[in-house]
Amino acid sequence: MNLDWNHFTPWSALAGGVLVGLATALYLLGDGRIAGIAGIVSAPLRAVLAGSSLAAERVRLMFIGGLLLAPWAWRLFAPLPPATVDVGPGALVVAGLLVGVGVRMGNGCTSGHGVCGLSRFSLRSLVNVVAFMGAGVVTVFILRHLL
Repeated sequence: MNLDWNHFTPWSALAGGVLVGLATALYLLGDGRIAGIAGIVSAPLRAVLAGSSLAAERVRLMFIGGLLLAPWAWRLFAPLPPATVDVGPGALVVAGLLVGVGVRMGNGCTSGHGVCGLSRFSLRSLVNVVAFMGAGVVTVFILRHLL
């Protein structure tokens, strides 16, 4: 993934950050839960696997729906940026599995720890953010410079 620095607009990045902050604050105030995507997505899946009703997962399902509808809403105002993938499907599967293991080990995902946990001054979230950002930096260095 490469950033097009010539067309970077800090105002759109600021607006996106404000919208993410607003969404997580409203989710916390409205549902009393942290807006970590791993937890939001896994709870309805656990309910389905357990044979439970999804009525209790209404708010989480609406949140997931909003995530899925957001690109379509964006397209009303501007074209979506092009998506390019530099690796094959095998590497994507391995990367996804490693992320899943990390989410379970860290008891939360990047959005839960990085956005919500740090804003609550959670020491556990700070340790997790340092760990996953450090692992990301080391992984990119190894893949781009050593291999």
